[in-house]
Amino acid sequence: MSVSEPPVGPQVDSTPAQLPGALTLKGRFGSVERLNAKRHGPALVDAMRGHDDIWAYIPAGPFADDAPLAAYIADCERSTERVFYAVVPPDNRAIGILSLMEIRPTQRVIEVGNIVYSPALQRTPLSTEAQYLIARYAFETLRYRRYEWKCNALNAPSRRAALRFGFSYEGLFRQHMIVKGHNRDTAWYSMLDSEWPARKAAFERWLAPENFDSNGRQKTKLSE
Repeated sequence: MSVSEPPVGPQVDSTPAQLPGALTLKGRFGSVERLNAKRHGPALVDAMRGHDDIWAYIPAGPFADDAPLAAYIADCERSTERVFYAVVPPDNRAIGILSLMEIRPTQRVIEVGNIVYSPALQRTPLSTEAQYLIARYAFETLRYRRYEWKCNALNAPSRRAALRFGFSYEGLFRQHMIVKGHNRDTAWYSMLDSEWPARKAAFERWLAPENFDSNGRQKTKLSE
């Protein structure tokens, strides 16, 4: 009597992905640069000062004054678990941060998170371009095969952004974390390397000069 072998997934390249590092990713509307507290910190403090709402779903903040905010930015630069990047417009004054985190090179899985956009960055072409640049870096340079986005299930703007950027919703992790003394159910999203070419094309169509009118307003939404 023959015994059939149990089913397994398809064979894949198991060569580990690369770790994210220090570099500058240049786009049409600005750049994504490895966070440097000395170079980017003062501008980030100016851009984020007094905007307590941007920290609502971040484990850190809000900050009472400039000193603890500056210290947080310095801590982000020194982090050994996450690699932080500044989002920088053409005037070279950083107005937001994001990180690559939950980095598992042997499994080729990485997450984009800890995204803190100041009001000056929110709802701008650069805010979207930054996501395109960091995703392209993760897939094409570092060779990750799974790219994750996770957020508090109550964070409606983040959930909309995940879908707008082309992530697929995978489910709800109940009582996943305790953040600032509050329960957090986590909404889980992902994008795969096989999906990236289509997502990349959509980003590039949206970012193209012809998609913006003379006032800089989009003609076609990214979600379309």
